Amino acid sequence: MSAGALKVSSLDSSLSKQSSGDLELTPPPSKEPQDHLQTFEHEKRLVLKFDVRILPVLALMYLANALDKGNLGNAKTNGMEKDLHFKDGQYNTILSVFFVPYVIFSAPVAFVGKRYGPSRVLPVLMFIFGSMTLISASVKNFGGMMATRWILGMAESGFFPLVIYYLTTFYRRGELARRLAIFYAASNIANAFSGLLAFGVFHIKDSKIPAWRYLFIIEGSATVFFSVFAFFYLPKSASEATFLTEEERKIAFQRIQQDSSSIVNEPFVLKDALKIFTFPAAYAWLGIEICLGVPIQSVALFLPQIIARLGYGTIKTNLYTVAPNCVGAVFLLLLAFSSDYARIRFPFIALGFLLTFIGFIIYATIDVQKQLHVAYFACFMMTWGTSAPSVLLSTWYNNNIAHEGRRIALTSLGVPLANLMGLVSSNIFRNEDAPKYIPALITTAAFGAAGAGITLLLGAYMVFDNRRRDAREGVVKRATDVSTEKLREGPQAPEFRWFL
Repeated sequence: MSAGALKVSSLDSSLSKQSSGDLELTPPPSKEPQDHLQTFEHEKRLVLKFDVRILPVLALMYLANALDKGNLGNAKTNGMEKDLHFKDGQYNTILSVFFVPYVIFSAPVAFVGKRYGPSRVLPVLMFIFGSMTLISASVKNFGGMMATRWILGMAESGFFPLVIYYLTTFYRRGELARRLAIFYAASNIANAFSGLLAFGVFHIKDSKIPAWRYLFIIEGSATVFFSVFAFFYLPKSASEATFLTEEERKIAFQRIQQDSSSIVNEPFVLKDALKIFTFPAAYAWLGIEICLGVPIQSVALFLPQIIARLGYGTIKTNLYTVAPNCVGAVFLLLLAFSSDYARIRFPFIALGFLLTFIGFIIYATIDVQKQLHVAYFACFMMTWGTSAPSVLLSTWYNNNIAHEGRRIALTSLGVPLANLMGLVSSNIFRNEDAPKYIPALITTAAFGAAGAGITLLLGAYMVFDNRRRDAREGVVKRATDVSTEKLREGPQAPEFRWFL
């Protein structure tokens, strides 16, 4: 076993077993209150160092990821289809082709990331997808854009799963949702910033270069430059971070051993990792990912087209995408912080699904032209209900899997599966249904309702199973009462309790 996987027995074993974050950390009771108070203060400072050092960089990386993936919608409003001589249906094909390599290469890329370390693989992926965005500015036809989008899909395939895994090596289970939300909020901000950037760029008047090409040049260049910085900046892991003292590295290791991983920095073994698919709950989580994918992709790819129904011009339509995405990011943070505070996931996930269901139903059933304010408010509800379930769902199943290899195996399938549903979104928003897109709105709403239903059923089962395990042992336990060091085999372990 590698040195990183050895247990640190010299560290004070009385570190708090609570999975709460730095906002709720409380020193555990002890006969030596002074020592434990010092441990508590050390851990608090440690978490703050992670927040300051890691989260801003990851958030900016994901902002670039979301910009480079979702800028086609903005380019479309500025005449990209006409300039590249697209035929009917070819824009939807361009959107769809991205998701094929995204799904095919997600698991292999994520496994490579586990093998060589996310701190190195993530910046390399960023450099590649930034380069493809930059090259997209020079394409001349449908074939050229198809090629860049295919490679873009390959590069972005393992990005989000690797970031989720990377964060689980720094934070306890109860600290993860809010940090992941801060990271994921960059996606909402990216959608808002993309609209704002498009609003500014599309004012550029140059007869030689269409304005949409400038959009690709600006976004691609920024991504490439930042990837180089990230490569040298990101630490390999919590227990190997050079910006920590030796004592802090020991504390960081023990925190994850007690409340995240069964074996910290465990070497990746594919056969062992794939055992996650012997657990029925894994398929329920994957079903929720499928339901989640359609609303997320519909908003990410087609919000400018949805808002265009309000009757504004090209420039103003892109500007009007800013507010819903910004408010969506705020709502995401609100639900994630609330979920961490309550130490429960599934009710908040179900709430997000219900919000997106209501938003799409309202927009599909009202007279948009006569009720502009209601219609625009429905656009806000669409963004409220798409971001939060994604973050909390990934957090939910990562909280319940202590085995690092199985954790990344499920994440590397679940996240691309949600993105694969972009194939549905990109083909239900058809030009012949414009500008109302009623079939697309109804279909998206239906997936939201199904996601809420599966989430509530799985959550109810977990509550029932926890009570059954309590009755069998004759003691009431929560998931946070059991060290993850004992939970390598998941639900098969007698001490296991579901993190609801």
